[in-house]
Amino acid sequence: MTIAILALQGAFAEHARMLDRLDTTHLEIRRPSDLERPFDGLILPGGESTVMGKLLRELALYKPLKEMIQSGLPVFGTCAGLILLAKEVDGGAVHFGTMDITAKRNAYGRQLGSFHTEDNFSGIGTVPMTFIRAPYIAAAREDTKVLARADGRIVAARQKNQLVTAFHPELDEDLRIHRYFLGMAAGT
Repeated sequence: MTIAILALQGAFAEHARMLDRLDTTHLEIRRPSDLERPFDGLILPGGESTVMGKLLRELALYKPLKEMIQSGLPVFGTCAGLILLAKEVDGGAVHFGTMDITAKRNAYGRQLGSFHTEDNFSGIGTVPMTFIRAPYIAAAREDTKVLARADGRIVAARQKNQLVTAFHPELDEDLRIHRYFLGMAAGT
């Protein structure tokens, strides 16, 4: 199995480290030619969603990646990646718009509003959650399953082939959420 990581900006190296710890082959996506290499899943890392959206379009990655996601490619969006996938964005622009959620951008304030907690993640148990200028999911519709809440707000969800977290599991040592995504990529 090979997982692609969007490597335009943000925490892509941290996701690569998690995949290394799980003995999973990975590649970085920076240009259209990178899409010619086969991969089984895609990670959209945390970072700046506005910058990533702009670069996706400028580098001609937006359309092919959106088509892959719409065709069922398993995708895992963390923080900014959640915003990229959201069909509606309160406080920002819609990018891929493939997941039937409303993201509340910068919901916890600026960098000083960053925090760490632990809470239940459906099917996994209590997991560490690191939030950095994080969004949350203001609404999850249709067949979107809420997987985790923190302080009453939705912070993780899944809709078919799409998994999102408002927090950064790549910044903690716990591998279970990445392992959950690898299960999605393997079709289990």
